[in-house]
Amino acid sequence: AAAVEVHTSKEVNAVNGTNVRLKCTFSSSSPISQDLTVTWNFQPEDLSSHEPIFHYQSVPYPTTMGKFKDRISWAGNVASGDASIAIQKPAMSDNGTFICSVKNPPDVYHNIPQTTLIVTERGLSFQLTSAVLLSIVVFLPSLVVVILLLVRMGRKFGVLKEKKKPGCKKSSIEVSDESEQTETDNCLGKLRSCCLNCVDTDEEDPY
Repeated sequence: AAAVEVHTSKEVNAVNGTNVRLKCTFSSSSPISQDLTVTWNFQPEDLSSHEPIFHYQSVPYPTTMGKFKDRISWAGNVASGDASIAIQKPAMSDNGTFICSVKNPPDVYHNIPQTTLIVTERGLSFQLTSAVLLSIVVFLPSLVVVILLLVRMGRKFGVLKEKKKPGCKKSSIEVSDESEQTETDNCLGKLRSCCLNCVDTDEEDPY
């Protein structure tokens, strides 16, 4: 007999009260026939039991007893190698190991992949959907840039407004320009005074 290759997610996280999909895919060297069967088994965290919860052969046969009664539905398509199931309103007591088994005679042997389901309580942290997180990641930087631009424009407007007021404090550039002009005027004034003193001294000297 040939082997079937079965693959499942190693770990699946779910929020209490929502729906969760347990993915299982397979490949077989033989054509898919009506003899193909899919079986899902569940083992709780305390390893107290090992019970079948779902069976498929041409049509789905969800369990009619136990805590998974009326909460298991078929979510696969054997024609495309999908043997997934869905659990409605998972509870904390659903935490445990789920095993997907696929047989497609003559391919009946395969690996035994296991999926660990981790159900957590609903809280504020779980109310952030992917859309909200995406919005935060995309729009928050843009909002920060807009705020910075507005602050910068506000400061610039304030400086221009202050310049228009009489007696306002002058900028460092203006103060520097005025200081240089004052120093130049002082130098010219001293030079002029020195020249005048020289002229006056020459006229008063006796011959």
